[in-house]
Amino acid sequence: RSLVVVHFWAPWAPQCAQMNEVMAALAKEHVQVAFVKLEAEAVPEVSEKYGISSVPTFLFFKNAQKVDRLDGAHAPELTKKVQRHASSSSLSAGTNDSAKEDLNVRLKKLINAAPCMLFMKGSPKEPRCGFSKQMVEILNKHGISFSSFDIFSDEEVRQGLKTYSNWPTYPQLYVAGELIGGVDIVKELEASGELDTVCPKAQKLEDRLKTLINKAPVMLFMKGSKQVAKCGFSKQIIEIINNTGIDYETFDILEDEEVRQGLKTYSNWPTYPQLYVKGELVGGLDIVKELKESGELLPILKGEN
Repeated sequence: RSLVVVHFWAPWAPQCAQMNEVMAALAKEHVQVAFVKLEAEAVPEVSEKYGISSVPTFLFFKNAQKVDRLDGAHAPELTKKVQRHASSSSLSAGTNDSAKEDLNVRLKKLINAAPCMLFMKGSPKEPRCGFSKQMVEILNKHGISFSSFDIFSDEEVRQGLKTYSNWPTYPQLYVAGELIGGVDIVKELEASGELDTVCPKAQKLEDRLKTLINKAPVMLFMKGSKQVAKCGFSKQIIEIINNTGIDYETFDILEDEEVRQGLKTYSNWPTYPQLYVKGELVGGLDIVKELKESGELLPILKGEN
C-alpha cells in the first residue's frame, strides 16, 4: 500500500479512544490507506525506536519510509495529513499551492517554537553530521539556550525550509524567528564577539529546576497535565491528589527534555511522576500510595509534616 498510518495508543487514555473513532471514519473514506493501531506500552522497543513519549502519536509511512508524524489528539490535523499524503501523487496545481501554503504556516510555527531554534541533522545529544556537531558545540560553549528540530525526521520540513529561508544547507540557526545562518556565519559571530549578544543565554539548569520546584507549594512533575495525563502512573497520582482537595500545579516533562533528564539527577529519583511539597521531594506514585494508606498524605500536602 502507498500509505500506512500507525496510531501509538494506550487503553487508559480517553483521547486515544476518540482518535480511534476518527481513524475508523478516515479508513472508510480512504480505502487505499492502511490504518494500524499499536499499544505503545506493549511494544516499548518500537516506541523507543520512533521516539514515542506520549499518546496518541501517529506515524506516517510510505514505501516503508517514515514521512511524517503527528503528536496529540488533533482530529483536523490528522485528517489533513492523511488527505495530503494519500493524494500526493495526484495533486492538482491548485491543491499544490494550498499544500505549499500549509507547509509555510507550519515552518513559521516551527521557527518560532523557541527564542533560539536550530534545524539540524540529528539531535544535540546525537548530531548526525559534522557541521551540526560543530554548531551544537559552539552554542553549548557559550551557554546559549536553544531548541532543535531534526530535519531527518521530516522530509517535508527538510526540503521546504531550504526554499522558505532561501538557505540551501543545514544546520540553520534562527533567533526570534529570523535566520542567523549556518555554522560558518555562527563561527564568524563567535570570532567577532557578537554571538553572545545575538543569542539568548541559558538559565543555569540547577537554578531553573529550583525555580520550577518552588513554583507552587505543591508541584507535580508528570507526563501530561491535570487535564490530560499521558501515562498510567501520572493518571493514578493526579486521581489521588485530586481526591485530597489540595491545590497543586503540574509540569509536563514531555514538553522539556532538559527538565525531564535534569530533574532525575537533581532529585536523585530516576522515574516520573515526582511530587514536591514546599520545594522538597516527597516521591513517586508508590510513595504517595503508601502515604495515602497511612493517612499521612493530607498533612504532608498541607505542609504540616
